[in-house]
Amino acid sequence: MTVHIIDSVDQFKQTIAKNRFVLLDAFATWCGPCRAIAPLIARWAQEEEYKGKTYFAKFDVDAVPDLAQELGVTAMPTFVFFKDGEYAEKVVGANPQALQNMLNYYNPAKAENMDAAEATLAADKSESPKNE
Repeated sequence: MTVHIIDSVDQFKQTIAKNRFVLLDAFATWCGPCRAIAPLIARWAQEEEYKGKTYFAKFDVDAVPDLAQELGVTAMPTFVFFKDGEYAEKVVGANPQALQNMLNYYNPAKAENMDAAEATLAADKSESPKNE
C-alpha cells in the first residue's frame, strides 16, 4: 500500500468512511520535520503488519486549508488517526515513537483480538451464576 494524497475535504470524508483505520498526515512542503519523517511513514505503509489494514493518507495544509482548519491543525506535521470514521487520536510533531505506539494500539489485528476478547468476557459474565 502507498501513502495516498488527499486533495479535498470531500475526499477526506470519503476516505474515513470507507476505511476502518486511517492514519492522516497533515504536512507542508516547506516543513523540514515533515520531509524528514515522510520516508518512515511510506515504509510503514508497505509493512505487512499494516498493509491492507491501515489506510495511510496525507494532505498538504497549504493546498487544503479547509481540512487543516476542520481538524484543528496548527503545527506540522500533525498525524490524526481515525477508527470507523471517527477521530481517535492525534500526534503533533515528527515523533516516530509516539506514531509507532499509536499504530500498534490501533493495529487492526490487535483491535479485532480485543473485540473478540471483550465479547467473550461479556458472554462469560452473562452465563456465570451470581454469587449470593
